[in-house]
Amino acid sequence: MSTRSRSREIAMQALYQLEAQPTLDFIEIENFLKRRLHQPVFVDFAKELVVGVQKNLAEIDSELAAFAENWRVERMAVTDRAILRLAIYEIRFMDTPGAVVADEAIELAKRYGAASSSSFVAGIAGRLVKQPMKKDQDAVSRLKCKE
Repeated sequence: MSTRSRSREIAMQALYQLEAQPTLDFIEIENFLKRRLHQPVFVDFAKELVVGVQKNLAEIDSELAAFAENWRVERMAVTDRAILRLAIYEIRFMDTPGAVVADEAIELAKRYGAASSSSFVAGIAGRLVKQPMKKDQDAVSRLKCKE
């Protein structure tokens, strides 16, 4: 497992903790990341993922709901939801290639989810990757306005 993959795994665990214990102090999450990842560059990457998901949670969940046909976000398994939130954040707000993010999400689902989690995550991640990036959609909108 690459260290960035490990950072994603630990970030997913941190998101799980935050959902299970909403009153958890972020300093405790930061300490958890440091204990599990050791190297500052990977702690920083995991922290960026966790903070990014938390800051953009409403937008991420709205997008997740749109892609998860016939599934309400709050009814999804907590692990699947955390994995998909990470994937949406990384695809929409970072420069990581969508195929890489989808593969990582599927691997996390295989490791931490139920028997059907990897196919569930794969279906949503596949739809997510096929959609134009949010910044690309903004560029298309600006071009249309100029016409």
